[in-house]
Amino acid sequence: MDISKALKISASGMDAQTTRLRVIAENLANADTTANAPSGDPYRRKVVSFANVLDRAEGTTTVGVKKISQEKGSFPTRFDPAHPAADENGYVKTPNVNSFIEVMDMREAQRSYNANLQVMQVSRSMLSRTIDMLK
Repeated sequence: MDISKALKISASGMDAQTTRLRVIAENLANADTTANAPSGDPYRRKVVSFANVLDRAEGTTTVGVKKISQEKGSFPTRFDPAHPAADENGYVKTPNVNSFIEVMDMREAQRSYNANLQVMQVSRSMLSRTIDMLK
């Protein structure tokens, strides 16, 4: 495999994981964000979907962000009758963000990012050794 292709594939993986980490950080930042009115919905967790991207000019398949979507499902509730978004029974809808899941997703994204970074470092090292041998 051409070293420039390996670098491009790794860079696309790093870009995709960077987007994933940004979305995870947004989810964690809004983990306690509720609606302002009883009829409103709180923050809804976002998830990143990846897709293979074919670069016909270089003959490589890289990874890209397909879409950032909101996770479906119901919202957990908590009893807080004094909250402005409480319904007639005193329950407030809370975001469907689970901090434990977000931290695990963050660790996975971090490891994927580091793996791509390692590939880039090895590729760069191989390129440097090749140049040194040609001297």
